[in-house]
Amino acid sequence: MWSKAKALLAIAAFALTPVDAIWPVPKKISTGDKVLFIDQSIDITYNGDFVCWTPPGSVFDSCNHSAQLNAETLLEKQMPYTYNYQPDAGSKFNSKQIVQAGVSRALQAIFNDNFVPWKLRERNSDFEPDLQKKQWVKSLKIVQTEEDDKSTFKPLAGEVDESYSLTLSEKGEASIKARSSTGILHGLETFLQLFFKHSSGTSWYTPHAPVSIKDEPEYPHRGILLDVARSFFEVEHIKRTIDAMSWSKLNRLHLHITDSQSWPLEIPALPKLAEKGAYRKGLTYSPEDLTDIYEYGIHRGVEVIMEIDMPGHIGVVELAYKDLIVAYNEKPYQWWCKEPPCGAFRMNSSDVYDFLDTLFEDLFPRISPYSAYFHTGGDELNHNDSMLDPGVRSNKTEVLAPLLQKFVDYTHSKTRDAGLTPFVWEEMITEWNITLGKDVVIQSWLGNGAVKAMAEAGHKVIDSDYNFWYLDCGRGQWLNFDNGEAFKTYYPFNDWCGPTKSWRLIYSHDPRAGLSEEAAKLVLGGEAAVWTETIDSVNLDTIVWPRAAVMGEVLWSGRTDASGQNRSQYDAAPRLAELRERMVARGIFALLLSSSVALKPETDTEGMRGRSLGTVSGAYRLRKKALWGMKSKMKLKRT
Repeated sequence: MWSKAKALLAIAAFALTPVDAIWPVPKKISTGDKVLFIDQSIDITYNGDFVCWTPPGSVFDSCNHSAQLNAETLLEKQMPYTYNYQPDAGSKFNSKQIVQAGVSRALQAIFNDNFVPWKLRERNSDFEPDLQKKQWVKSLKIVQTEEDDKSTFKPLAGEVDESYSLTLSEKGEASIKARSSTGILHGLETFLQLFFKHSSGTSWYTPHAPVSIKDEPEYPHRGILLDVARSFFEVEHIKRTIDAMSWSKLNRLHLHITDSQSWPLEIPALPKLAEKGAYRKGLTYSPEDLTDIYEYGIHRGVEVIMEIDMPGHIGVVELAYKDLIVAYNEKPYQWWCKEPPCGAFRMNSSDVYDFLDTLFEDLFPRISPYSAYFHTGGDELNHNDSMLDPGVRSNKTEVLAPLLQKFVDYTHSKTRDAGLTPFVWEEMITEWNITLGKDVVIQSWLGNGAVKAMAEAGHKVIDSDYNFWYLDCGRGQWLNFDNGEAFKTYYPFNDWCGPTKSWRLIYSHDPRAGLSEEAAKLVLGGEAAVWTETIDSVNLDTIVWPRAAVMGEVLWSGRTDASGQNRSQYDAAPRLAELRERMVARGIFALLLSSSVALKPETDTEGMRGRSLGTVSGAYRLRKKALWGMKSKMKLKRT
């Protein structure tokens, strides 16, 4: 009887094995269980033209997408593997080149950077398909139904249509259709997630045909804030972050590029800023670096948004232009700022406005071809700083607020004149009651209903609630304390926002919870914040990934499913584990979130692993209930 019960338990556990699925979960998806193999001879077309292949050392300088080239050169069998193809540099973006580069990355991920999914299968199971019975994915037809325009590549939130549809028939005919090249890129990232590497090392397959997907994002702004001022990140690491963002359909990289700690941004018209403000020579972003980062993002559907935080968080300018700053590195720092070194602009100085004129005239023409936004900061401005300002000598709100209103009006006017839309932090509204234009996007981070209050007041809002989406939290204090009172005060040296935000906590947050339909429309999305007091390029990946992708699913798919129910951790866990494996295979050192045992289907009897996409939630719960029932009966019979 016990052996029979064990067999039944094994069958039930197999029934609980999830269908491997897409991250983020599409709005509509259906999959089958037919196995199809894929190789590099697949025919791929974009709007009827072959996505051509230029071999290394080819006599052809570029792909002209002609049938003659493919027929004569490739022996009538198109091989679209494009060997790290990159679109041409420059701000005149070419949709065909962007799609071709997307195809190149997708095929690179399928054929070179894939993985054998043993961690996601039963222990010692023979889960791989028979190599002697191969049926093939024969073609991928990519169709873009509308032409891209400038707003496609530097869109305001919601301006670009990111939707796509994807099909894969049992006969091996695949298609991706979208209105924009951005939608095509999303479809390609979904397509590559269908395929696994066979342990033979020379075969790749999907077990899910036929596939039908219709997908679009819930929120238009899905981002990461990366602080490159407190720690300097080489361009290659920023690019790697952009890569990983595109894999999980995140589309905004917010570069917090200056702060009181350092000024790594080269401004040719103000050379002393980077010369004095960078941590050392060479740890700067040149104009060429900046252009490279912006273009790299656009080629992957990621818009870069620069922030120069002001009028606070700007103390480093003191090192180059002493007369512009007050309270630089004043002590005790708690009286002057949230963290050292302190420093803010003088709020009543014409020299500050002259400085900003020069700064903006240099910077804005270089970034406006690539982005629709510029973030002017505005967080954590300390009233006390202006007590040291010879032109103010006050910390009273009624004295400072008019000066701050003038400052914000000026910076936002300059931003708009450059064709950019201003961003600010929420304190401009919640603490200073500054009047802002209706176009301004407010970034909220303090929680406690601020998103709801600002959206209901008619403001456009981005949610970065530190209680859920601050990825650096839980790593402890980064300052040192003398023995004595300070030691006692800060013991056991936790940071201000701990504990660590686990993926489950991140997944639980709904930016639009409790909002009216009209107010919800003004919540444009959110950003996971990566403040870098304790993060550099060595540990960046493990801090950010795959947790940022968890926020990405909330913002792409919505916190609730089509039935209005909150999405389940049981549904998400195996899909997230698969995404993590793909990230590692593609070169991102993403953190392991569960042990291999916890991911095994047989471990589901302990409630550690749940249904993934492709099954019905109710059916899953019934199967799980039945499984628990069998366990209970087996325990009774054994006694």
